[in-house]
Amino acid sequence: MTGPAVAGKKKITLDTVTVTLPSGVVKERRVVRPGHAVAMLPIEGDCCYLERQYRFAVGEWIYEVPAGTMDPGETPEETAYRELIEETGMAADTLIPRGKIYPAPGYTDEVIYLFEAHDLSLSDAYGMDEDEQIEVVKLSLCEMEEMIRDGRIIDAKTICLAYHYFRGQS
Repeated sequence: MTGPAVAGKKKITLDTVTVTLPSGVVKERRVVRPGHAVAMLPIEGDCCYLERQYRFAVGEWIYEVPAGTMDPGETPEETAYRELIEETGMAADTLIPRGKIYPAPGYTDEVIYLFEAHDLSLSDAYGMDEDEQIEVVKLSLCEMEEMIRDGRIIDAKTICLAYHYFRGQS
């Protein structure tokens, strides 16, 4: 069973699949397939840029790194370049890959590719999606780390990217 849901240009499918588990047990499972995505931590000196974005699914404003869904045929790097401009109005001359994460492997096959974004400059090559409510916020990297510790930043991809950044600095 496959049921597509289309909102704007985003397409999500819900598949029911039959799987044989490592134990040999056969089960039906549902898999959400939203497509793969990217997330970027834009860094400028000892500061970074995050977004304060309204997320209707949780009904609140949250702090997170810029991120977005890959279009068909795009590489993660191409998507990261485009999405950073769409969401922040900044282009990055340097994108450093920082691995990938499975945000919720219990029910989705989504992969999020992580990048640091450096050598930033203003760009209007792409416009913001009309359904997004985003405020770009410049913070010191120390402040971002404190916001993670005190629970003001609770977005998983943001915490993962911050971990990779700070781990690389030590």
